[in-house]
Order: sequence, then C-alpha cells, then structure tokens
Amino acid sequence: MQKGESPIIRFDGVSKYFDDFQVLKGITLAVGPSERIVICGPSGSGKSTLIRCINGLEGYGAGDIFVNDVRVGSDAAGLRAVRARVGMVFQQFNLFPHLTVRENLMLGPMRGRGMSAADATRLADRYLARVRIPEQADKYPRHLSGGQQQRVAIARSLCMEPQIMLFDEPTSALDPEMISEVLEVMAELAQTGMTMIVVTHEMGFARRVADRMIFMDHGEIVEVAPPETFFTAPKSRRAQDFLQKILNH
Repeated sequence: MQKGESPIIRFDGVSKYFDDFQVLKGITLAVGPSERIVICGPSGSGKSTLIRCINGLEGYGAGDIFVNDVRVGSDAAGLRAVRARVGMVFQQFNLFPHLTVRENLMLGPMRGRGMSAADATRLADRYLARVRIPEQADKYPRHLSGGQQQRVAIARSLCMEPQIMLFDEPTSALDPEMISEVLEVMAELAQTGMTMIVVTHEMGFARRVADRMIFMDHGEIVEVAPPETFFTAPKSRRAQDFLQKILNH
C-alpha cells in the first residue's frame, strides 16, 4: 500500500473462534486500492476464514473489519453495502445447473441491481468475452469443463462490478491441465487495477501477480513481504519450511 493512501480493507485486531479453537488471532492488516495480495500458508492456518470474514460469510469475535470505511457486521444495511462492492470466487463453482451460462451471469444484476434483461444480457456477454468463453453462453454448466465453469464463476462475480475480488483457492478443485487457463484470466484481471485478495498454493502465479505476499500459520500473519523478498529470503522459519515443501513438491 502506498504511503498516505487510505486502505480499502482494514483488519484491526480481528480474532475468531470455532468453539474452543481460535482460528484467527489478532489479525491486523491494511489493503490499499488496486493492491493485489496473495495469502498462503499450510492447511488450517486461517487463510480462507480470513477472506470469508471480509464479506460477512463468517462472523468474527474481537476486533473490527472495515471495507471502504463501512464496518463489516455492524448491521444488515452495512453488510449489503459491503457485499455490493466485494465479489468472491470459491473452490467450488456454485453455478445453477438449470440455468444456461448467460442466465447464471444475468441473475445477480437483475435481482441485486434491478437491471433489465436486455442490459443484463449485454453485461453477461461482455464479461464472458473478458474470461474468453463467449461461445459457451447458451450451454448449461454440466457441458463445460471445470476450468470453463470456474471462468464462468469469475465472470458472474464481475457482472456485479465489484471494487474488490476475493478468491478462495479457485484452482484447488481443478484438474492440473485446467489450472493455467483460470490463473491466466486472474492475471489479466489483476492488470485492470482491481483490488484482489487471493488464497492459493499456486506460487508461480503469486510471484508473477502479487504486490505483497502474506504468510499465515496457526491463525496468525507470520510474514508480509513483496514476492521477491518472500520467495528468495523469507525471514521466519515457518515460511522457510512451507516454501521448501511446496516448491519441492
């Protein structure tokens, strides 16, 4: 984040428990507009929980989260305001199987933004072209590959025209040959100036796209660094061990 710049997302001492297990431990983090953050770390370190708290999919206990100075979880109106600005792509595609690809994309703008069918159609077609599958518009999700379905999921989020995109391990459910096509679409999106927070184990993508790397372990942010520093000279032993395992896998 640039010096003097107001953060678009801010965590102030955020903690969260699942019953007796503390999954987030006093998270403090500021993300600037147009910043691209990649969060990595071992399984169970709290990565997905952290980004799910941003748009209220997970509640939290102590601390505060702000998106554009609106406190997440303050009230229903505030949560709606946050969700209008924040798109999210999950591991699973969550497409409606009874709707065509285009209809899946039109649904949110029509119901959530009051857009006409004609305008929603044009919007859907624009974003299908952006993710490079315009020819799939009239097909049903079951007729698409996993990589194509995930690109539809990305386009569906973009149709709400968010300021921020969250990606929760978007390639983890894909076959290896389909991962690169999704990462390429994400890399192109990063070039547009979209604020992005990505949870992923795809370290090549992270090194190419991220402005900052965040390494988490046991519910804590252990290390924050630019990609070159993180990959060549990680400071913490936990980050060194993680990178050795994942890069030599």
